[in-house]
Amino acid sequence: MTPRWNSLPGNLRGAVLMSLAAMLFAGEALAIRYMNERGIPTAMQLFARSFGQLLWVMPLLLQSGLAVFQTKRRGLHIIRGAASLLTWGFYFLSFVFLDLATATVLSFTNVMFTTLLAGPVLKERIGAARWAGTMAGFLGVVLMLRPGAEISLIGVVLALASAASWCGITLTSRMLAQTERNETVLAWVGLVTSLGMLPFAVSAFTPIGAFDLLFLTAFAITTPGIIWLLTSAYRAGEASAVAPFQYLRLLPVVGFGWIFFGEVPDPWTWLGGGIILSGALLITIAETRRKN
Repeated sequence: MTPRWNSLPGNLRGAVLMSLAAMLFAGEALAIRYMNERGIPTAMQLFARSFGQLLWVMPLLLQSGLAVFQTKRRGLHIIRGAASLLTWGFYFLSFVFLDLATATVLSFTNVMFTTLLAGPVLKERIGAARWAGTMAGFLGVVLMLRPGAEISLIGVVLALASAASWCGITLTSRMLAQTERNETVLAWVGLVTSLGMLPFAVSAFTPIGAFDLLFLTAFAITTPGIIWLLTSAYRAGEASAVAPFQYLRLLPVVGFGWIFFGEVPDPWTWLGGGIILSGALLITIAETRRKN
């Protein structure tokens, strides 16, 4: 990173990195939905995503062997990997039952857990602006859920389970980011999730065509960038300040659903999305002024 980048306030750098992760998240959601349409089993998708993390650290493995796995926090890495396995399993399955926007909106509920636990677990000070921004985000989520709408109960349960598990990723990532390299985090997450998904992927294996194999390979190679960006974001800023910026992926997800799958957002979607983005902007401005 350049000196100018490093001179920026930590929470602001974390916000930028989380925003980039949000855009990659949006692309991942579209890819999941597309692969579901193509009939690629969810277990194969999850294994590809998991193994892709090992591919990212393969150059280091070839250069220095197992040194990339060296750590004094092995137990925390295993917990981080287990949380990832649960989170992505529930998350991917939720797209089988829900449209892009609804599954994404429900995943945002993880910030509630992050905000509540950031104080007692991470010893962070949560200021009024961040509380206001987070609560604004949840107000937007509530509006977008459209009370009375026909939504799959199974899909909702899966999405909420993913959100609860995601809290484990958030908190462990923040703790690991203080001492661990991104490559070490990726390596351990890739190892734990790959081993965890391997039996399911083998049992669900379905022969796929050359194009689908190429798409699945590209998916495996690009999605680990989410973890790299997330880990860097939590290293730069406080979890309760950085986490709300995941909301930003909502707009491209809504756009993808509209353009590619004919899921036309209603007024509640636009209103809720506007409130969410307003909350994110409030946090950014407040943090910049406080640091200056």
